[in-house]
Amino acid sequence: MADTPERRRAVAEAAMRRGAEQHPSIRSALHLVDAAVFAVKTAEGELLPTVSLEGTVSRQWSPPSSPTVDSVDSASIFGRVSIPLYQGGLVSSQVRQAKEDLGQTQVQVDVARDQIRASIVSAWGQYQAAVASISAAEAAVSANQLALEGVIEEQRVGQRTTLDVLNAQLELVNSRVDLVTAQRDRTVAAYALASATGQLTADALRLGVTLYDPTEHYDKVRNKWIGTRTPDGR
Repeated sequence: MADTPERRRAVAEAAMRRGAEQHPSIRSALHLVDAAVFAVKTAEGELLPTVSLEGTVSRQWSPPSSPTVDSVDSASIFGRVSIPLYQGGLVSSQVRQAKEDLGQTQVQVDVARDQIRASIVSAWGQYQAAVASISAAEAAVSANQLALEGVIEEQRVGQRTTLDVLNAQLELVNSRVDLVTAQRDRTVAAYALASATGQLTADALRLGVTLYDPTEHYDKVRNKWIGTRTPDGR
């Protein structure tokens, strides 16, 4: 597919969407919002009545010498309702604090999104600049190679000196250095773009390493009542 402005715009928009959906910073901020929502509900729960239920069952045996019945069974059940009437403003202040913390976490989500968006735009611009530099450097290498060949031919017929040949070779070497530098800049910008979109991970890069699975780790320890060793034996 040709590298047109429309295609570059589509790629940039796709990178924006991917960063907004998958970047760890944004996902972490969203989880903090969820935690803050539950914190508000927990604080508000202190204002609600509580109900408790207690029950007992007992059996009493009579001594063998007693003329009465052998055993007596008894059962009782109690219900208790507690209604908070006055807490001195403590619970109300805790609810307000939790709501303020929730608002702060929601703002942090917007901040994280803006930062990721800015990082993507910057990395994308650097990548495009590096690609353009490579094209320019390749053209310069081709031109300087032709120029060197022409100078060498002119030197053979006596129209150029050895110094002219050396200068043409220097120009060719410098253009090749510029090409390698531009290629290096393109690689660095590509990884910066992957980092900005949340794709700089072992899984996304398909590295030959063992990936950490938090679900598998949790399944191994969720029913463990005692012990301090981790699943890998540490």
